[in-house]
Amino acid sequence: MKYRIIYLVLFSTISLFPQQVVDKIVAVVDNEIILQSEINFQTNLLAAKRKLDPNNPELKKRVLNSMINDKLVYAQADIDSIKISDSEIKQKIDYQINVFTQQYGSIDKVEQVYGMSLSKIKRELRDDVKKNLMVQKIQQKKFGDVHATRREVESFYYQFKDSLGIIPEKVSLSQIVRKPKASKKTIKKYYDFAQAIKDSILNGADFAIMAKKYSEDPGSASKGGDLGFVKKGIFYPEFEAAAFALKVGEMSPITKSPVGFHIIQLLEKRGEAIHTRQILIRIKKDEQADFNAINFLNSLRDSIVRFHKSFKEMAKKYSEDDNTKYFGGDLGTFYLNQLDKSTLDIVTKLGVGEVSFPRRFELGRSGDYGYHIILLKKRIPQHAANLTSDYNELAKLATEYKKQKKYEQWIKSLKNKIYWQIKS
Repeated sequence: MKYRIIYLVLFSTISLFPQQVVDKIVAVVDNEIILQSEINFQTNLLAAKRKLDPNNPELKKRVLNSMINDKLVYAQADIDSIKISDSEIKQKIDYQINVFTQQYGSIDKVEQVYGMSLSKIKRELRDDVKKNLMVQKIQQKKFGDVHATRREVESFYYQFKDSLGIIPEKVSLSQIVRKPKASKKTIKKYYDFAQAIKDSILNGADFAIMAKKYSEDPGSASKGGDLGFVKKGIFYPEFEAAAFALKVGEMSPITKSPVGFHIIQLLEKRGEAIHTRQILIRIKKDEQADFNAINFLNSLRDSIVRFHKSFKEMAKKYSEDDNTKYFGGDLGTFYLNQLDKSTLDIVTKLGVGEVSFPRRFELGRSGDYGYHIILLKKRIPQHAANLTSDYNELAKLATEYKKQKKYEQWIKSLKNKIYWQIKS
């Protein structure tokens, strides 16, 4: 949906990499400075994203004001003693490194692009990530409970209805999911394989070499299985139970988790943090497992279509998606452009009330998969926005509009009590 009325920028981000070159100081906010090079960097990013002219003085002014606001909010977060844990910082840095890796293709390429080692990139990220998290936390504290009332939603609608444009087609969907299950024979085959690898290590094979050769964890295999230092609560419970029970240098028994079999070795321990390495052997489903899942879904579909069984009750009873089964398989309402290609292909061929045949779909990025049947509950043609069929979307917009107004008022109050200055 395209809304031409509001440009809502509540929570802009702090630059990921601090500038290394000393250049002109453009502004000072509390104990922070803003450099010309930082403004240029952020302006170029915004211009590239929105296809604007990076040399436009108004654009640079907008970027500077946004950066000043960020610094003011950070200063207030510091005054309020907003705390960020090391685990929160690490999680955010790891996420950002993952984004970089996907963007450039490999860790080596990331290091090449930024001209520094991965460990140095993480060190460079740390301070800005901490500040960014502090800003987000104080904003959540300040505005997280702000919601538009029904009267405010209606007022928002009547004020801006001529600018809301056409609402694209929407569909309401439900699903029933089944996940192929490996047979006991298949599970034993992969367990025996993991045990053979462990036996080889016990007989003198190098753990790191075996990890690079056999481990199916893409994040650690290339590093010899090294997972680094991690506190409790990050890994699967089964993994942690085995890992925290080890003595330094010791290897675990073959440990099963939802992603497969692990061979774990404890390298170091510091308080509640452990440094481990692993070899992961994933359990692959065979064709029979796929056939069983598809056949089961076909029988459910047959009961629904031919014998008029309730899709909702079938989903509650048989679906293996914990996020939707307790709601009768309800997925929600979506614009067509929000659907992935596979689901869109299914929905375009369904009439309202019809149920699709089983189809495979991916479960996140883990490489795991399942099969589902989809019910098209409702199809809402494109239309002019109205309070009856689009209330939820209008409520979200009205809430963001309300937050924006409160945010602007808050920034004005911060400017009156926190030192800031734009240098001439």
